[in-house]
Formats: sequence, C-alpha cells, structure tokens
Amino acid sequence: MTKPRALVLTGYGINCDYETTQACETVGFSADRLHLNDVFEKPGALFEYGLVVFPGGFSYGDDLGSGVAYSSKIRFSDSGNGDRLFDMFMDYVQRDGLVLGICNGFQILVRLGMLPAMEYGYGTQQVTLAPNREGYFINRWVELVVQQDSPSIFTRGLRRIRLPVRHGEGRFILPDEELLQKLERNRHVALRYCDADGKATQTFPRNPNGSQNAIAGICDPTGRVFGLMPHPEAAMTLYHFPDWMAIKERAIRSGETLSTTGDGHAIFKNAFEYALRTGS
Repeated sequence: MTKPRALVLTGYGINCDYETTQACETVGFSADRLHLNDVFEKPGALFEYGLVVFPGGFSYGDDLGSGVAYSSKIRFSDSGNGDRLFDMFMDYVQRDGLVLGICNGFQILVRLGMLPAMEYGYGTQQVTLAPNREGYFINRWVELVVQQDSPSIFTRGLRRIRLPVRHGEGRFILPDEELLQKLERNRHVALRYCDADGKATQTFPRNPNGSQNAIAGICDPTGRVFGLMPHPEAAMTLYHFPDWMAIKERAIRSGETLSTTGDGHAIFKNAFEYALRTGS
C-alpha cells in the first residue's frame, strides 16, 4: 500500500521543518521538505499530498509581524503556470486536503484567512495572534484541554495533553465579543490552555500569552485545517519531556505500563490515519 504523503513547507526563516518532517515520518507519512519557491515552480505539487504543514520558525524574522510577509507572498504570488498560489491552497482545502499550522504556521494560516474561516469565509482574516500580554518571548511547557465538541481531525480521541510553547506573538484575540461568541458557538475552538484541574485559564503562566477564552488552537468548519501555538513536533516521545525521569519513576512505582510516545504523536497520528482512510 502506498504511504500517504506529507508536505512540510520551508524557506524564509522557518526553522522547525526538520523536526516536523521527522514527526510526519514517525507516524507513517512519506514526508518531503519543500521550499515555498518550489511550490511556485511546480503548481500541481500540492495535490500530491494528503497533509500540508506550515511549521514554526519566525519566517522573515517576524520583522513585519508574525506570519505577515510569508502569508503575503502566498496571497500575492503567481505560480509557475500563472495561477495564483493562494487559489491553489484554497483549492487544496476544498479537495479534502489536511492542513496543519504550528506556531508561525498558525499565524500564517490566520493571516491567509484559512483559519478560522467562520461561516466558510475562507480568505478573509477574522482573528489575529498578537504580542504576548506579558510583553516578552515565552518558552515553556503548558497543559492543554481538548474541546470535545470540536470537529478537528487532529485532536480526535484526546482529552488532556502537554506541549511546549515558544513564541512572542501568540495571544489569540478577536475584534469584538460577537465574533468571539460566534467562534465558540460554531465549535472552531480545539485546544485551550488549562490549569492543574483541566479547566481553561486566563492566569499566567498556564495561559502563557493572555489568549481570549484560553484559546490555544482552532480549526476551520470542516476540521481539516488546524492551527495551534504549541509545538506537537517537539513532544513526539516521552524523552522530549523535561520531567521524563519523574514520569517514568511514577509509572514504575504504581505498576503502570509506560507509553514512550509523547502527546504530540497523537496529533500527527490522527492526521495520518485520516489520510490513510480517505486515500488522500
């Protein structure tokens, strides 16, 4: 059986592409790293893949704001045959393709209007990811609670997970309360920052950036486009966790069987199983 294929975009300062490619391959994808310019030159390349990932990594140095320049390059550039690259990405989504945006990739998807696409309004920016409320770069592990009514393909079967964040502009905000309620009502929220009891929190540092309603990740109406600020590719194995020795010791003392896969593994695995099931 042919393996589902994953495309990991790179170029212009993205620096989590190798880890993300490895994460895709770990769960079963045949994964390729491809510079955005190569997508320009090969207009049909997108449609060869069941998953397209926008990784993290400070594209264009965040000089104009996180994800601004990279998303503008996609929105306003023509492909090798004269088609608009942005239209190609929109077509890819309409063809049941999976799209994952991590950190800077999430920021890019938001600015492209691929997320949250409330009421299927693809192409129009509806939310933003602003500078962290504390005013500085945050690099720490956070606990997350999964929104059980979310249609997100990537978070199916998950309840509580732990992933690292590392960003300076991750505060999820909307321009008014009405839009926030619409986002909630239409089940776009997939992940929230939570406290030790698993309850969504606005308290720093468990909510590291001050995001409204503790929102850490969202999806489009189909659940096939997903963006999150935490890094699942950096939590693929137990040994990525800073306290893995303590976790292992607790399991030994309690007689539990210890899984060596990390919480990020399940996010990529869900994508792989969907691509395998749908033949994409």
